[in-house]
Amino acid sequence: MKRAGQKVVVENEAPRTSQKSKKQKTCLYGSVFAESDLHASMDWGSLPHHVILRIFQFLSLVDRARASSVCRRWNEIFHIPDLWRRFEFELSQPATSYLKSTHPDLIQQIIKRHADHLQYVSFKVDSSTESAEAACDILSQLVNCSIKTLGLISTAKPSFMNVSKAHFASALTVVFVNSKSLSSIKIDDTPLDDPSLKVLVANNSDTLKLLKMSSCPHVSPAGILCVADQCHGLKELALNYYILSDELLLALSSEKHVDLEHLRIDIVSENPGQVEFHTIKKQSWDALVKHSPKVNIVMYFFLYEEEFDTFFREETPVTHLYFGRAVSKAMLGRIGMNCPRLIELVVCANGLQPLDDELIRIAERCKNLTAMGLGECEVTCRGFIEFVKMCGGRLTQLSIMEEVLIPDNDYSLDRLHLEVSKHLGRMWFPDMMPTW
Repeated sequence: MKRAGQKVVVENEAPRTSQKSKKQKTCLYGSVFAESDLHASMDWGSLPHHVILRIFQFLSLVDRARASSVCRRWNEIFHIPDLWRRFEFELSQPATSYLKSTHPDLIQQIIKRHADHLQYVSFKVDSSTESAEAACDILSQLVNCSIKTLGLISTAKPSFMNVSKAHFASALTVVFVNSKSLSSIKIDDTPLDDPSLKVLVANNSDTLKLLKMSSCPHVSPAGILCVADQCHGLKELALNYYILSDELLLALSSEKHVDLEHLRIDIVSENPGQVEFHTIKKQSWDALVKHSPKVNIVMYFFLYEEEFDTFFREETPVTHLYFGRAVSKAMLGRIGMNCPRLIELVVCANGLQPLDDELIRIAERCKNLTAMGLGECEVTCRGFIEFVKMCGGRLTQLSIMEEVLIPDNDYSLDRLHLEVSKHLGRMWFPDMMPTW
């Protein structure tokens, strides 16, 4: 009887355990099925407006267009102005370019429905003239635009230069006249001319803050002077040296003008020995720095060695110097003597004579120097260590190719990196290839 009773107890307990386990499984499966039913019954079209808008902002244009076909409401959100403030037109010829291109149907839709919404616009074109002309055609149709920033970007050779000056000027005029609130314009390597600049100034003088127009051969010193005289809010300017003048620097230094923050100057020569560069007076540079004491003056040199004679004969307030071709020891010596505001120096090439004395002079005189890059040059290990020792930890960027350094009786390449690291206060090694 007892055994039978015990057996009954055991038998009674087993079903309880089984029922409990079954109940747990039922709950688990039930929750899964409930969640599945929830997703199945969810109306994606009923998501809050701001949630859908936020999702669309993270999608590429192609994915955004696909998402717009989910329902009518998503399609309506696809066309709201907030999503069309910023747009980059990509134009290329499929037969000759690997670059992707904005579909023509989409371009027409933008012009038809969103031209008045565009505010931050750029055009990225390949090397073909057809793509540059297509960009001008689009600009010509933006008659109701209120663009704030405009950028024309050539991904290879400057294809905009092959567009007729009349066609290009006509397209820009449409934007300059209708926008009236342009603050930033990047139109390097284009046939921009003086009349176009006058139209720009006449309609956007109160808002223009940035103008980048390097390699625009049809602009004269008088044309850029017109901009400086009337656009008193201009803070950043990029241009070629041939249109830089004493009058321009003085205009940028007038009491009406805001402090200039960035001035980039490209000094380029295509024909060695055939270009004579004019001189900018020290008084003009001084006036600019007095008016804008924190201005960064960046100079890119692409000259042949015999063409440097004009530069740095007197003190020049340049802060960033880049030499894309060979530069002489004498030139580097003048930089050490006459560029006390220098912050960054990059020399891509030099002769076969060591630059020890020139670097040490730069370290002595250029107390603000924080970045240095040397390419095809020569410096003894001892001279280089002396330069680093004088600069100390203020050198936050130091890029020197290993082949530049010449071992001497005092230092080998193996010991050099330890000495340099000690003076910099961080681990340092020479580069195997240029990093600029």
